[in-house]
This record gives sequence, structure tokens and C-alpha cells, in this order.
Amino acid sequence: MGKPLLYEIWEKPATSCIIGICSAIWFYIQKKNIGYSHVGLSYDTAVEGHHWRIITSAFSHISVLHLVFNMSALWSLGVIEQLGHMGLGVEYYLHYSLALVVLSGMLVLGMYHVLIQKFKIDYFRRVTAVGYSCVVFGWMTILSVKQPSSKLELFGFLSLPISFAPFESLIFTSIIVPQASFLGHLSGIICGYSIAWGLIHGMNNYWAISMLGWIVLIFIFSLKKSGTYDFSFLEIESVTDPSMPSVRFIASGNDRTLQMSTLPDVSTDLV
Repeated sequence: MGKPLLYEIWEKPATSCIIGICSAIWFYIQKKNIGYSHVGLSYDTAVEGHHWRIITSAFSHISVLHLVFNMSALWSLGVIEQLGHMGLGVEYYLHYSLALVVLSGMLVLGMYHVLIQKFKIDYFRRVTAVGYSCVVFGWMTILSVKQPSSKLELFGFLSLPISFAPFESLIFTSIIVPQASFLGHLSGIICGYSIAWGLIHGMNNYWAISMLGWIVLIFIFSLKKSGTYDFSFLEIESVTDPSMPSVRFIASGNDRTLQMSTLPDVSTDLV
């Protein structure tokens, strides 16, 4: 007999929160009739300055089956939170979940760039990715290195050896779901191995909070710059005071003259 659900939620707090966030976003997307073009990540939108899509695409799911598959796999991978004795645990899980979201999104854009610019495959300009799969594949890979004897439980009845799960799942999803992002999943696997093998390391609370702060700033700035959302409070007013005299240099041969001109008085009302 398995453990009560509430007990498992208590043992996997970070995983449970992420599943709750993704589920709430899915519900909002369905209610507002939001589509791939609104939240998904593509090469063209990234070039246009929609960098915020690296975040929104990771946590958004349009199809309920996509949501269920990803969250089922993520729930099984939540065992990482319970492996503090192996150097993993809740903090490790949160730190590198944040890193996986950003790094896998940037890596897949880099792959698109090479395929488009180097190999002239314009098809990848239009490919739009959504879903938490990159992070799921990343954690699947990390667990396959850290604890190869584990099993990945899907939907409560399908069990895969974790040591082969990343590539088994990559092939399985590519066959069963042809529109699944092969490069997106592959980027998660590559980032997962980079973290598991120590190529990407050193994340702690300081770096995680710093990264989160920069993510929030870039997210807001790119939303405004791309015209997606108007943050009026971010408007930067000119600091030039028209009532002050202007100064300019006039050079003639070897002579340099400093000229000052004054402007008529301008009255300003402060409201």
C-alpha cells in the first residue's frame, strides 16, 4: 500500500509547487483561449526581442495530455528532493530547476540559430515550443547519472529504468507525438548531463537568488521592449532642463571658442 498523497506532497514540496503552478497556468490558458503563438518560444520571436518567452514557454501547456505526461514524469522525479544524503535535496532541486529552465531554453535557441544560419533550414524559424519537457528531461538525465538503479514511474503503471529513460523517452515521444520538440528534449538532456557531470556547478542560494533577480528584470524589460505589455512606470523621462543655457564648442582652425546661448524663461508647473 502506497503512502498517503498528503504525505508524498509533504516529502516533495518543490515538485508539488511546480506542478501546481503549471496546472494553474494551464487552467488560465484554457480559460483565456491562449495559443502557442502567445506564450511559445520560437527563433523569430526571440530575434524580435521576446526573451520573456523562455520562461512562459517552459511553464505553459496547451494540451491536457501534454500537461499530464510532463507532470506525471516530474512527480516521479521528485524523489530527488528526498536524496539530501547524496548531495541532492530540496535546495539542489530548486537551484538547478531554475538553471535548467534558462539554460535549456537558450541552448535550443542556439541550435535553431545554427540550423537556420549555417544549414539554411528555415523550417526552424517557425517551430514554436511550449512545455516543461526540457526540465523534465534534464532531471531525468541527472537522476540517471546520480542514481542509475532508480525507476521512472509514469501514469502510475509504466516503469522505466532511469539509466535508459532519457533516450527511451526521447525516442518514444518523437514516435508517438510527432510534433514534440526533439531539439527541446535533447537540450534538456545535454544540460542534464552538464549538471550531473559537474560541468555546470556551484549553484547556491546566493547565485540562485541573483539569477532569479536578473530573470525578473530581463523578463519585464523584454515584455516592454517587445511591446507585449506596457509598463508605464518604467518610462524614462529626459533629464534635460530647457531653462538651462546650452553650451557648445566652435572650432575654427587652431582656435576654439566656447559659446553659450540662453533660452527664454520657461515656466514649469509641478503637479
